[in-house]
Amino acid sequence: VAIKKIHLQGVRRKELTVNEIMIMKRCRSLSVVNYLDSYLLGEELWLVMEYMDGGALSDVICKTYLSEDHIAAISRE
Repeated sequence: VAIKKIHLQGVRRKELTVNEIMIMKRCRSLSVVNYLDSYLLGEELWLVMEYMDGGALSDVICKTYLSEDHIAAISRE
C-alpha cells in the first residue's frame, strides 16, 4: 500500500479532498490505483491507496513531455 498525506488547510481544500475521496471510492479499475481507506489525524488526512511502482503520478506528469499522438494513445488505453 501507499499513503498519501494531505494537509487540510482551508475549507475549500477540505471540500475538494472529500469530493476526490467520494469519486475514488466509486471507481474501481485494474488500470487505476485504487483507494482503500482514509484516516484523519488532526489537520492531516492520510489516504491509503494501492502502491504505484515508479512514484507519484504528479511527478511523472511534471517531468515528462508527451506528443499529442502519445497522449491520444494513453487516453485510448
